[in-house]
Amino acid sequence: MNTLHMRRGALAVTAAVVLPFSLAACSASGSETKAAAPASAPTTAATPQEGATATDEPFGPACAGVPKEGAGSFEGMAKDPVATAASHNPDLSTLVTAVKQAGLVDTLNNAENITVFAPTNDAFAKIPKADLDKVLADKAALTEILTYHVVGERLTPEQLENGSFETLQKGKITTKGSGEDYTVNDTAKVVCGNVKTANANVYIIDTVLMPE
Repeated sequence: MNTLHMRRGALAVTAAVVLPFSLAACSASGSETKAAAPASAPTTAATPQEGATATDEPFGPACAGVPKEGAGSFEGMAKDPVATAASHNPDLSTLVTAVKQAGLVDTLNNAENITVFAPTNDAFAKIPKADLDKVLADKAALTEILTYHVVGERLTPEQLENGSFETLQKGKITTKGSGEDYTVNDTAKVVCGNVKTANANVYIIDTVLMPE
């Protein structure tokens, strides 16, 4: 990731989350309009099912670090809405803190059928601490960044092969790749993809995305 020209760079730090369920309310003031109720939990289990294809299951090197059981496991995350599910994954703790700071927990949890590109703690660590602290303290800027990581539909791995999608922030992200190797905006690698939560598909990425 490029060094942040503050405001633009840091502004780019995590629009990490995504959402036609019109998230009308992520304004600079942080006010939110509740979206539709969470979709029912997907039935995809953490372990491969007979007849399932590789892309039906989570994939990527970072998936090995996900707990095998409990709320933080793939099966456990599938039962919770996305912000709650992310809070059970220790490698997403910085993202969860940012979502809380921006007041987006209910917005994300109540959205239907979204995709979240979720930066890891290491992704946030690439940003100079002073810049990151500044963004975390600026609710309007933080909301812009986080909502840039959210798309308003559940994206499958096949859709990421050569994709362009509008984000909740109204910007565009592009994806490319195949099999278990995908890149977002030519900068962020998917390190654990196709993770299901009750209302979202999650692709964990190694770099914070930068809105223009």
